[in-house]
Amino acid sequence: MSAAVPRPVLLMAHGAAESVDELPAYYTHVRGSPPPPALLEELTERYRAIGGRSPLRSITASLAGGLERELEARHGPGRFSVQFAFRHTAPYIEEVVGSILNNGARAVLAIVLAPHRSGFVDQGYRRPIEAALRSSGRSTPVQISPEWYLEPAFVALEADLIREAVARLPPDLAPSCRVVFSAHSLPERIVAKGDPYPDQLREGARIIAERAGLTADRYTVAWQSAGRTGDRWLGPDLREVLRQEHARGTRAVVVCPHGFVCDHLEVLFDIDIEAREVADSLGLRMERTGMPNDRLPFVRALADVVDRMERAPGR
Repeated sequence: MSAAVPRPVLLMAHGAAESVDELPAYYTHVRGSPPPPALLEELTERYRAIGGRSPLRSITASLAGGLERELEARHGPGRFSVQFAFRHTAPYIEEVVGSILNNGARAVLAIVLAPHRSGFVDQGYRRPIEAALRSSGRSTPVQISPEWYLEPAFVALEADLIREAVARLPPDLAPSCRVVFSAHSLPERIVAKGDPYPDQLREGARIIAERAGLTADRYTVAWQSAGRTGDRWLGPDLREVLRQEHARGTRAVVVCPHGFVCDHLEVLFDIDIEAREVADSLGLRMERTGMPNDRLPFVRALADVVDRMERAPGR
């Protein structure tokens, strides 16, 4: 590729409202229709509980900047340019991809900022990309990253974050604490169709636990943030797992939101407020691991993903 047209790298995430004022438009986009007033009010109260805004956009912007600098350090200036886009808030994936295509890119590398793959979720990222390609009339290849939950640098970072959280526990509780790996739940009907997401979560938890020095009896897996639909969602829910741990005599837990990479509502409210209230009511000491966010080790892990995509057959 000519140095004048860097290879575009696009970081893609679900998106989040920047403020309470943006919630009606955001929630409407997520649902495909205006939400019932009661659900909108509930979401509004959750946003207020975490300070009235989500930090997702600012973290993702910082992550994109860090990744571009890391790729420049590895490959020299002008080889890659890094942008970010969201499914449900600006900058929207379809618009950003359209702009990239109009600028003459010959190929695009797109990374979903979720370590595990789900066909159900992936559709939400492929649709706006395909819409941008149709609108542009171009056939530019857009390569979406495969799952990267086993990327060595990512595994090492998650293990380090677990060790740091365990170290924050009192010395009498740390040796016997249990680690709970959590991820966003999905409707059970998705799993019935053979979606790899649950198995990837369990495999990732096992690999990270081993790297952190945890034996098989020291960790478990839970689900969180199930949607408000008529479907049955994957379980057990994180709050139920906390109750189970208390019942079995566990005195302290470390929650690792392994299915997420940035601080946002599902972490700051669903874990730090909602799950913590359950733990506190039980007298169960709970620590939550820090998030990868824009940490340099995570930047380097994503740079490894980019390098692996560039080396893929047919590139």
